[in-house]
Amino acid sequence: METCSVAMIVSFGHFGLTSLHKLLALSPGSLQKFREACSVARIMSFGQFGLTTMPKLLALSPDSLHKFRQGSPGIPTETLLPELPQDVLVDIFSLLEIPDLVRAASVCSSWRSAYTFLRSHPELYRRPQTPCLFYTSESAGDNVACLYSLAEKRVYNLTLPDPPFRSRYLLGSSHGWLVTADDKSELHLVNAITAQQIALPSVITLDSVVPIFDNAGTIVNYEVWEAPDDSDSDTEMVDREMLFHAPPDELRNHIYNSAFVFPDPSTGSYIVVLIHGPGRQLSFARVGDRNWTLLPPGWEYEQCIYMDDLLYASTRYGRIDAFDLTSPTITRNIITDEIDYSIGDHWGHLYFVQGPCGGLLEVCRKSGLLDAGYEKPIQKTDKILLHKIDIAAKGLVKINGLHDHVLFLGRSQSQCLSAEEYPQLKANSVYFTDGGEYNWQYKNIPRDIGILNLENDSTEEIASPFWCSWPSPIWITPSLTVMNMSLYK
Repeated sequence: METCSVAMIVSFGHFGLTSLHKLLALSPGSLQKFREACSVARIMSFGQFGLTTMPKLLALSPDSLHKFRQGSPGIPTETLLPELPQDVLVDIFSLLEIPDLVRAASVCSSWRSAYTFLRSHPELYRRPQTPCLFYTSESAGDNVACLYSLAEKRVYNLTLPDPPFRSRYLLGSSHGWLVTADDKSELHLVNAITAQQIALPSVITLDSVVPIFDNAGTIVNYEVWEAPDDSDSDTEMVDREMLFHAPPDELRNHIYNSAFVFPDPSTGSYIVVLIHGPGRQLSFARVGDRNWTLLPPGWEYEQCIYMDDLLYASTRYGRIDAFDLTSPTITRNIITDEIDYSIGDHWGHLYFVQGPCGGLLEVCRKSGLLDAGYEKPIQKTDKILLHKIDIAAKGLVKINGLHDHVLFLGRSQSQCLSAEEYPQLKANSVYFTDGGEYNWQYKNIPRDIGILNLENDSTEEIASPFWCSWPSPIWITPSLTVMNMSLYK
């Protein structure tokens, strides 16, 4: 019976710190039975752990196993840890969720060493990561963020670099990186797990932004000019209209809409795509670039996705454009035309996501407004509409649900995940946070965060209500990626 319980503990690759302790605490007779059953475990396909790490673990000396059994049922202390070889620790750690992995690194020096080795060899890290909710708390401090793990249903505190994180705006989250705007309206990439921070090109390199300097050479104001129109993207600034002025600490309120981060196959680094004013245009930059590059003029963009070496961007009216960022001359190709999603007095917000089997989905999130006595009416999500995008026919096909998949929506990169691969998540459901700029721009109203069941449109809370968290909470998929910035100097 104990052998069966081990199989349950391992749970086909979902192996944690407490499971390691339970396994090593088995009696010698049970361990012998498990060694003899190792071939059965292979046949039953205990995931990567059963095939690679288990034989190494069961080959430990009796003294090491006895030493571990003397520990408490929780995470063992350093004096009671067995001398696990680093390759065994790395194999085990590569199967942990990153929040649990970071916690493991704090146990002792040998576990920290294995964690450090794994960080420097990301190709060995095999575990798909469950998205977490990233938010801040006034009581935790200006540079401390909170990470709520959906897999573990617990909160981790993360210390982040200056400037103070609660003074920033969050523009987006993709592939483990946050895009933030500081109080001078300058942009940074921040990895919440590794705390690496990378400056992006200055706001003054955006096409429509002109800095105004004082006599000491300090920027004291910005002018924002109208964007070039479709007919002439090379229009000189003198032929455009100046729209407004804004000081450095207020420009971000008016110029930034959202941002997305995508792996760059040509460099092995990342591309950042920025949706910005005026007119919700698109600009992009590769990590290490000095300037933002304005894409051929289009208007009212909401979402972006990078697939098959093309950038796809959808507008708030449902039109989808495609851009080849590797081409010497970048052009805008219209993939689908606009579509009317209006339903009564509901607000609609469009998302764009890579769906099951590589297809594209367009998702309309409907929200109603509730007047609950706050500075603005509360926006609450109450319905999700799904369509498959038929690129060849340049049209949309309505679908009624996700079946065994899960959607994540908000100001982060939208994701569609398999509930089978992420068993902690609820199938045929949508996990959502504040999406549009309505709730994002107001600090003192309740947040629109929850889980919507696509079968009956019912919603439920993820955890305790997030009220005045600022910046507004966002989904993040933890990543151990560290970029070598010396390559870009």
